[in-house]
Amino acid sequence: MEQFQNQELEYVVDDYYDVTDFEDDDVTPRSGSSSFDDDDSMDSDFEDDFELECKEVEKGHNFYDFQFNTRLVKSTIVHFQLRNLLWATSKHDVYLMQNYSVMHWSSLLRRGKEVLNVAKPITPTLKYPGCVAQPLSRVQISTMTVKDNLMVAGGFQGELICKYIDQPGVAFCTKISTDENAITNAVDIYCNPSGATRVMTANNDAQVRVMDAVNFTCLNRFTFPWSVNNTSVSPDGKLLAVLGDSPECLIADAQSGKVIGNLKGHLDYSFASAWHPDGRVLATGNQDTTCRLWDVRNLSESIAVLKGRMGAIRAVKFTSDGRYMAMAEPADFVHIFDTQSDYLKGQEIDLFGEIAGISFSPDTEALFVGVADRTYGSLLEFNRKRYDHYLDCIV
Repeated sequence: MEQFQNQELEYVVDDYYDVTDFEDDDVTPRSGSSSFDDDDSMDSDFEDDFELECKEVEKGHNFYDFQFNTRLVKSTIVHFQLRNLLWATSKHDVYLMQNYSVMHWSSLLRRGKEVLNVAKPITPTLKYPGCVAQPLSRVQISTMTVKDNLMVAGGFQGELICKYIDQPGVAFCTKISTDENAITNAVDIYCNPSGATRVMTANNDAQVRVMDAVNFTCLNRFTFPWSVNNTSVSPDGKLLAVLGDSPECLIADAQSGKVIGNLKGHLDYSFASAWHPDGRVLATGNQDTTCRLWDVRNLSESIAVLKGRMGAIRAVKFTSDGRYMAMAEPADFVHIFDTQSDYLKGQEIDLFGEIAGISFSPDTEALFVGVADRTYGSLLEFNRKRYDHYLDCIV
């Protein structure tokens, strides 16, 4: 992952606007040379092949209706490639980053509340023999996740913060790496095959760490050949998707870290992944502007390629019932696909601003989108469209 820091913290500096997240070198043809025409023709053929590989999605469907927009809470981002900064724990409860604070938004009360402030020194409350917790000074949160009662956040200097939402203070915090290039790119909370809750971190130091979610001891450490930008564990807790600074994505054993499969097809680095609830399909979001779908029963090639409008795919999420999948570009566009139509039917949400994160509520009834923009920063709420709502008046 590129080294980039948002010094202002509120917004991406230098008016960054992502198109494909990589730039072609400026090539000027020499007089009398036909190499430029040849290269141009090759590029055209490549683009044609690339477009043919992508699914032709029937847009214009309406799976989630706009419900509410608030500017009382405003999402912010620290790194232009990391957009997992918003999580919904119910259709009424959303957690998002706002400058140096993690805010809780209640869609019922229509008000926000600060639940964590990392602008000042943080002292962990959890103490036991052998605990590796340590106080932290000001932290720039680069990624976060919330599941049930536990919130986990990663920092720009390799920090890890764990907090129980219903308890005051921070239970655990530390710097998990002393590497100069140790930004925490992704965090995940999951259950292993025996049902124990685990915390997983992915860092720029090419390591993935697995921690116990009760005492926060490090149980495993897996090393990969490149910076790890994102990880996700399959619903049964057995498989681990590893994405990073490589066009290839890896499937590893979640217990041992042993690589058991290579996913080839993307053209650039990947930063987002999500498992379908059935555990058979993995979605990977890449800077080549596509999301690829893989069937874990046959990893030789992707089963589908879904293309964004103009930017990298920075976030991917499935509804808990597996009916819909959403993917977000860095700015302006969120795409929703109907999985029952083999991803051939889609809804495109066109908004204005950088996207800090997307999240479906666990009951699938709501979709939240965090918009990070100096002028239009806000939180958008969409509700799942139901075709049997007329029954409410009968009941």
